[in-house]
Amino acid sequence: MASKVATDRMAGRMRSSLHPALVFAAIFVVIFLLHAPLLRLPYFWDEAGYYVPAARDLLAHGSLIPRTTVSNAHPPLVMAWLALWWKVVGYTPAVTRAAMLVIAAFSLLGVFRLAEVVANTRVAMAATVCTALYPVFFAQSSLAQVDLAAAGLTFWALAAYFEKRPLATASWFCLAVLAKETAVLAPLALAAWELLGLGLRSKRRIAGLWKPHAPELKTLSDFLAPVFVLGAWYVFHYLRTGYVFGNPEFFEYNVASTLNPVRFVLALVLRVWESFGYMHLWLLTAGMLLAMLLPPIKDMGLERRRIAIAVQSSFLGIIMTYVVAMALIGGAVLARYMLTAVPLVMILGAATLYRRLHHWRLAVAVVAGAFVLAWFWNPPYGFSPEDNLAYRDYLILHQDGERFVEARYPMAHVLTAWPASDELTRPWLGFVTRPVQVVRIENFSLDQVLSAAEFRDHFEVALVFSTKYEPRNPLLDRWIWWTEWKRRFFGFHRDLPPAAATRVLNGKIVYSEERAGQWIAVIEMQRGEWINAQSTQPEMRPQLRQF
Repeated sequence: MASKVATDRMAGRMRSSLHPALVFAAIFVVIFLLHAPLLRLPYFWDEAGYYVPAARDLLAHGSLIPRTTVSNAHPPLVMAWLALWWKVVGYTPAVTRAAMLVIAAFSLLGVFRLAEVVANTRVAMAATVCTALYPVFFAQSSLAQVDLAAAGLTFWALAAYFEKRPLATASWFCLAVLAKETAVLAPLALAAWELLGLGLRSKRRIAGLWKPHAPELKTLSDFLAPVFVLGAWYVFHYLRTGYVFGNPEFFEYNVASTLNPVRFVLALVLRVWESFGYMHLWLLTAGMLLAMLLPPIKDMGLERRRIAIAVQSSFLGIIMTYVVAMALIGGAVLARYMLTAVPLVMILGAATLYRRLHHWRLAVAVVAGAFVLAWFWNPPYGFSPEDNLAYRDYLILHQDGERFVEARYPMAHVLTAWPASDELTRPWLGFVTRPVQVVRIENFSLDQVLSAAEFRDHFEVALVFSTKYEPRNPLLDRWIWWTEWKRRFFGFHRDLPPAAATRVLNGKIVYSEERAGQWIAVIEMQRGEWINAQSTQPEMRPQLRQF
């Protein structure tokens, strides 16, 4: 007993005496400087497709329901934050990215605070650095999307929960669900864990999973508040739009089409990988597991404090809830959906290394260095460019290609696919200075390009680009069954390379560029004279592929 008291006192002395504002300022300055070369980039993919248009509608019309894009029923907190910044500072991509970096810094402060509450300041610093440098978190830090904000507010809620501050817990969780609806998973996971603890509290062998935070029925109200808040938002959305969970296409893509047992198993494997191994995260996971084979280090005769078993079990419950839920829903298995779970793994890993390795700082430095390497190094399998700096390559390619089209073919009808169709028709996205007329197809697969060739008299130019990142020598695509499963369950297709698309469309390549496995090309149609009449093919609305 005396040993435990002494250990707890030592942990208390290791708590940071720095004011949270100073920690926030330090975090913001560092990540702002790291992101400085990225601040003027135009908007990427789902930024351009939904979040920025929705925020602009809120700024222009005061409407919580988007007008210039189909509503996906995402709660409006982040869009309101962006609209406020644009109102005060002005509308530019740099302002948008600075506003998102404020959210990222606040989220990292939440990671620091949570780790400090459950462990100590040294672990908190290590976990915060690793989280900030983790490629997915780093890339998302300046992108105008909602997953990182929801994760950050959840970390603040968890810190309040473990400090036994019920009002603060409920408040942070309510803000989290107003950032993104899937943030409700964390309070639901904790509620389920508390109920399970109440049912098994008579079982002495496993009661330690809930101590020292003994489950109490009254704490469940902390977790019901965000459910009611989210429900109120959905009622409001239904009254305004006539549907609850977003437009029918969105619901079909992200929920109805995902309820297949085989797809669920495949997505479950991918979610586990994203939580414990993706983008060099496996180094931390492996280091944590190997360190657990070593005895705890003793300082002044006392073992270094570990994160309480009750806290660890709560973390694992939240992680597994996200793994299962995000495998069940979400048409695209995007790594950003796991941004709430991964920092919890960081905290557990950093605490384990600190407790059991003498050279734990070196181990953390190796992990952090591997994360930085993954900013620039693309894995040998298909992945989303928004998971590291590949998104920058995409944006530079599209800026260059679309400016070429605008300069050389200002009056032409341009065949292309989403999101380039929005990039060309909406100058405020930052790619062109005036709208370009667009004829849209879904992608650049063989079937789609052949279909476009049948009405080639309705466009003069084609802007083709890689809609998915494909490595030169893919690690898994050598197995035909894997490619077939991707095509069947995850919307996989192969884009025709520019030379092949040129032959199908009977044109010639007048511009092409490639960067790190991504490409773009402009194809001019070959015929006697251009058809300058208005295209009879209506532009199709893009299918929004975010959850």
